[in-house]
Amino acid sequence: MKYYAYENFRIDTNALIQKVQGFNPEAIVAIARGGMTLAHAMAEGLNIRDVQSIRTELYDKAQKRDTLSLFGTCDFRDKKFVLVVDDIADSGQTLKAVMASLKNLHPNVSFKSATLFYKESSVAEPDFWINEADDWIDFFWESDFKS
Repeated sequence: MKYYAYENFRIDTNALIQKVQGFNPEAIVAIARGGMTLAHAMAEGLNIRDVQSIRTELYDKAQKRDTLSLFGTCDFRDKKFVLVVDDIADSGQTLKAVMASLKNLHPNVSFKSATLFYKESSVAEPDFWINEADDWIDFFWESDFKS
């Protein structure tokens, strides 16, 4: 297990913002919960006020479930370019399912995805990513605030 500290997050998020800028997203979708911290930081860096979320459930702590559950809807009235954000493309099932759902529901919107980490074994590669993961990542927001 690798601990991922705030300082690494700050540096990597700024690098991810630079990579994404050419896409010119008008809205960000956070895949909750893992993508929420990143989505907020990227929205600040890209000056985007329209931040929405879709909640998924595939893991219980480090234990993977048999099926993925997807909750929530998004409204992209007058939007053409939307960035979907998560912390990691681990198995890739979450990212693949969310992207497919959004593209199906909003065929006139161009969606791209961004993550901090990507595993080569993932079934979905994000359009933008920073680090290749080779171990379980313990993100600061998952461990630093526990009572």
